Formats: sequence, C-alpha cells, structure tokens
Amino acid sequence: MTTATWFILLGSLLLVVGFTASYIKTVPATSAMVYLVIGFVVGPMGFGLFHFNPLEESALLELLTEIAVLISLYCAGVKMPVPVNFMRWRTPLRLAVVSMTLTVGLVALFGYYWLSLPLGAAVLLGAIVAPTDPVLATEVQVRHAADPDRLRFALTSEAGMNDGSAFPFVMLGLGLLGLHDLGDNGWRWLAVDVIWASGAGIGIGIMAGCGVAWVVQATRKTFTRSEFLENFVGLGLIAVAYGLSLLVGAWGFLAVFSAAVALRHTELKQVGLKQNYSYSSSGEVHETSESHAIVHIHESSLVFNEHLEKLAEIVLVLLIGGSLFWDSWSWRAVGFAAFLFFIARPISVHLGLWGSKAPMRLRNMTSWFGVRGIGSLYYLVYAIQHGLPENIALELVHLTLVVVALSILVHGVSVKPAIAHFWRSRNTG
Repeated sequence: MTTATWFILLGSLLLVVGFTASYIKTVPATSAMVYLVIGFVVGPMGFGLFHFNPLEESALLELLTEIAVLISLYCAGVKMPVPVNFMRWRTPLRLAVVSMTLTVGLVALFGYYWLSLPLGAAVLLGAIVAPTDPVLATEVQVRHAADPDRLRFALTSEAGMNDGSAFPFVMLGLGLLGLHDLGDNGWRWLAVDVIWASGAGIGIGIMAGCGVAWVVQATRKTFTRSEFLENFVGLGLIAVAYGLSLLVGAWGFLAVFSAAVALRHTELKQVGLKQNYSYSSSGEVHETSESHAIVHIHESSLVFNEHLEKLAEIVLVLLIGGSLFWDSWSWRAVGFAAFLFFIARPISVHLGLWGSKAPMRLRNMTSWFGVRGIGSLYYLVYAIQHGLPENIALELVHLTLVVVALSILVHGVSVKPAIAHFWRSRNTG
C-alpha cells in the first residue's frame, strides 16, 4: 500500500468510527470487531492490499503495543475506586496473581504435551496469552470513577495488574530457552524478576503518583491562579514512572498502573474522600458544596488518553487483521484458542477465587471475559526482540494472532448480551 492509500484507509476508518459510535452501542458487536474485519478485507484474507508481518516488523510492533498498553493502563488506573483497601481489591488480586499463574501453568502443559513445544516455549506461550487485556476489553471495563459494578471493577483491575505480573513468566520462558539468566536453581529469577522487579515497580508507581498529586496540590495552594496542562501532566506521569522502572530493572507496566491508582487516591484524599461528590456520565467529579468543579489531573487527562487509546486500538487491530491468511486458521491454532477460552480460563478463575466471597454469577462471568489482545502482542514481540529462535517465533506468532483475533470476535459478540443478562439476573435474584 502507498502512503496515500494508508491515509485514505485510516481516515475512512476514523470517519466510520466517529459517525457510527452510537450505533455500535446498540448492536451485539464492538468497535474492535469492525477494525478487525476491515483488516481481514484489505489484508491477505481479502483484497491483499497489504500484509503486515509481525516477525519482520517486531521492533515497530513492540513500540506500538508498548505505548498502547501504557496509555490503557493509565486510563484503567485513574478510574479505580478509592480508597484503596484489601477488602475491595482481594478479588482482582487473586485473579491477577493466582488465576494468571494457573493459566500459565495450564497453557504450558497444553503447549508441551499437545502442541509438542519445547518447555521454555510452552511456558512463554502461557505467559503471552495469560494476561487479560486493558485495551480491547472496553465493554467490560469500569465506565468512570464512580462505576459501582463489581464485575467491571474486577476485570479492569485484573487487566491492569496482570499485564505486569505476567512479566516474570515471560522471563522464565526465555530463561528455559537459554535467552535469559535464571541463576542457580532459579534463584536469580525469583529474587530479581519476581520479587524485586514486581515490588520496585509497584513502589515506583505509588511514589510517582502520590508525588505528582502533592506537587499539584501544593502549587495550587501557593499560586492560586496557576493552571496546568492536565493532558501533558498525565502523559508525563506515565513516562516518568515507566522510565524509572526501566532504569532500575522493575516492571514498568505495574508502575504505570500503580501510579494512576495512587494519583487518583491521593487527589481525592486531599479533599477528604467525602461522599459529597456527584459524578456526571462522563466521569467528571463535581463538589456539591462549592460553586465550581474540582479539577483533578486524573479526571482531566482521562478523556484525552482514552482518545489516544482508541487510536492505538484502531491501528493495532487493523494490523492484526492484515497479518492473517486463510491458512492461519489451522485446527492446531483454533483448538488452542478453544482450550484457553473454555478450559484454562474458567478453571484458573474458579480455582483462584476458591473460598472467596465473590458471588458465583460474578465468577462465571469473569471466567468467560478473559479478553486477550494488545498485551499478548507486546509480550510476543518482546520475546522475539530478545532472540527467540525463528521456528519457535513463527509458531508463537501463529498461535497468538489466532487467539487474539478469536478473542476479539467471540468475546465481542457475547459481551453485550452477557452483561445485560448478568444485570437482569442480579436485579431479579
């Protein structure tokens, strides 16, 4: 495709999205499904106008997916309810740690015994597809900061955390393939990749988020007429938290999500966390006791970052559609996706929430809506960039692309009817 053709295609797609946004909300489909189908039509499965090769363009795809996930993690984090406490977060914590670990294990067993992959590649495949996605799961994400729905909170916070908690398993898979130093008996992996990198990432994020919130508050108190470019402050927080994490070998995805949660928590703590705030449908916070709206960085930067997130989603899903051929839909790949959706995810969720107080309806819905997407693509190209052998890389590209595409289609078709049924059964139960 020429540059002119790309501009026409993307411009037409953006116009379609802009004009049909309200219509998409009324049909059992998601916008990501539209982008994917267009990718099918213009890619090798259709007119063959372009073909995107993730293996050859892995460096570019790594950068694009990295940016998309970071923005999405920030958007998810600033919509998390406050105050942050263990009672509220224990369900998503179980999902992000226990359930994700079980998913990695189940997929690794399937990959090793049924797909005949080397052990390291099987573990790596589990780490790639285990994390749920904060980019494509918009229909099951928290709508705004005051959204009271427990299902959307569990799925959103799970996706925010497990995009970082999957990293140790990626490094474990690379280590078993001889591409990363695990240390004697895995002690370096446990000490550095699990304990240090995870703990430091969370700590850096909390300090960065709290620090930005306090600087903003102190500046407003000192300089009463001060104004901020909230969008730049939000992007700056993402970049600083992520950069510091990379500098000390911590998991940056955990840092960015933690920074966003800490920013919102601190900003609302500064005004007392009182229940005298009303929320508009757009998620803006208004103080009922005053005549002016409270301008928080986390609220003001959210809409802008959500638009960036949507733009990244359009481009990346279009590339996914343009990466697949008709023969990509092998029984091997489709069977693996079915195993992940119908066996690995439900088993891991129900075992992970075993003994919790989460209602069975919530567990069942959570076990189904484990949307795979941009995060999986990032881990895939991250591994490729770290020297993954070509034969293994080709196999993992094949399996991952089919899983992500099927997740967009299958979860996209079922999300609206399932959510509507969930709400009806909850209200009548």
